[in-house]
Amino acid sequence: MIVVAGEALIDLVPRGAGALAALTPALGGGPYNTAVALGRLGSPAAFCSRVSRDAFGEALLDRLRETGVDVSSVQRGDEPTTLAVATVGTDGSAAYSFYVEGTADRLFTAPEALPAGTRAVSFGTCSLVLEPGASAYEELMRTASARGVFTALDPNIRPGLIPDPDAYRARFKSWLPSVSLLKVSAEDAQWLGGSPQEWLAAGPVAVVVTRGGDGLTVFTREGGEYAVPGERVEVVDTIGAGDTVNAALLHGLAARDALSDEGVAALGAKGWEGLLGFAARAAAITCSRAGAEPPYAHELEPEGA
Repeated sequence: MIVVAGEALIDLVPRGAGALAALTPALGGGPYNTAVALGRLGSPAAFCSRVSRDAFGEALLDRLRETGVDVSSVQRGDEPTTLAVATVGTDGSAAYSFYVEGTADRLFTAPEALPAGTRAVSFGTCSLVLEPGASAYEELMRTASARGVFTALDPNIRPGLIPDPDAYRARFKSWLPSVSLLKVSAEDAQWLGGSPQEWLAAGPVAVVVTRGGDGLTVFTREGGEYAVPGERVEVVDTIGAGDTVNAALLHGLAARDALSDEGVAALGAKGWEGLLGFAARAAAITCSRAGAEPPYAHELEPEGA
């Protein structure tokens, strides 16, 4: 079981050009997309969050259930669902503004226990910024790591939500001793101001850096550096692409029985190139579709290919 902890929200995606283009609601949130992608790939997955009882919240949970994701760890609240307004550039890249005041997911509290059979927990995005929930997710991360559970982190930086960048950067560094696998985009890495080697020294066994259409590179604690090119595709938008990478990496590690520091360290060049290539193919399919629509297992070549 892979548990994904973090926010679920509604993306308002423009269907046309200009500031007044019609907005279409879409189910989203980085952790939420990761959970959906895991379910579509066939990995046993659970979602750990706090979701509104409003109509958007019900729709969010319905999709998780339809995808086979366990929602027994989802807390509920009467507050509204968080909204994210997307702006899609001419190259398909997406930027966001958020409506987060008084929303349900901010009031998440750390659970007493994770679902039975949990092998890994994935964290990231807005949930690690917005208090008081951010401290609860942080507590869950540290507790899971201390109990020997494999932890994955994708900070997925949203600068507009971070009032004190220096304080956030310091907090990010404090998480690293509790992180097994760190995934960042090249833009995130630049904003954070560190390097893979610096982050590896602080805790993770591997750091994966995504570079959009240029592919993915992994840096390992043992000094390895392995890269694969991106998959060429006609990009509709990039919404959910990084979340699909997260899911593909976790799915691939689970398939190799490598959801442990020792398992990741043993992958080597061939193992990493196969895993990164699988993640690149999965992300390319997501980019070929409007909104966060990650692929199903049958749409991909065998994971080890």
